[in-house]
Amino acid sequence: MASVSDPRQQTQPQKDAADQNFDYMFKLLIIGNSSVGKTSFLFRYADDSFTSAFVSTVGIDFKVKTVYRNEKRIKLQIWDTAGQERYRTITTAYYRGAMGFLLMYDITNQESFYAVQDWATQIKTYSWDNAQVILVGNKCDLEDDRLVATEDGQRLANELGDMPAHTHTHSYTHRIGSQQTNFITSNLYPTTQTGFQFFEASAKDNINVKQVFERLVDVICDKMNESMDGEPSPLANHKGPSLQDTPPAGQSGCSC
Repeated sequence: MASVSDPRQQTQPQKDAADQNFDYMFKLLIIGNSSVGKTSFLFRYADDSFTSAFVSTVGIDFKVKTVYRNEKRIKLQIWDTAGQERYRTITTAYYRGAMGFLLMYDITNQESFYAVQDWATQIKTYSWDNAQVILVGNKCDLEDDRLVATEDGQRLANELGDMPAHTHTHSYTHRIGSQQTNFITSNLYPTTQTGFQFFEASAKDNINVKQVFERLVDVICDKMNESMDGEPSPLANHKGPSLQDTPPAGQSGCSC
């Protein structure tokens, strides 16, 4: 896991040989107050590991994970941002170009929940206008210490989805074999939004971690298909498990 303290000196995640063959690359950010469990959540998803000994992230770190959705190879660049106020200028510089966000709070920490509104405002201010967002109430294994009700999290997710958005240019990468195409658009997805997706999860007990990332990638892919096809894609009705860590045998390419 690399650490990057200044976006002007940013280096892209290193690719191994197998990692260079992909159809799409999605930039995802995990944001929220310090100590809500962002780093643990990322390590649980990327490495299936957990430790309570993590120190607070300084600046911004990343991990890379490749998944498969409907016969397409998707490389995820997942950025773990610092939650402390003194790093806010650095971390918001990375919002540009992000296709999805996990906005995280700790269900045992009311202050982290109250801060969600400010984090959502930063997404709307610094990211492109239709970045997809999932609100995550982390540490649901600590039920006896809960201070934020599940209903309050769901209610806030519904309210935040109706916040006005800012328009920004966005880019994403599509690669088929050795042919790579960079798409740049300020209106990749329809602007209609009915609320943020919402999950409660636990990195420690591995509850809903994979499901959160699956849902975020599903939404991004479905919205991309809607925009490219000019009408809702049948993939938007896909209900089953959508991401796999290994490609199914004998598959050929089709829509994301």
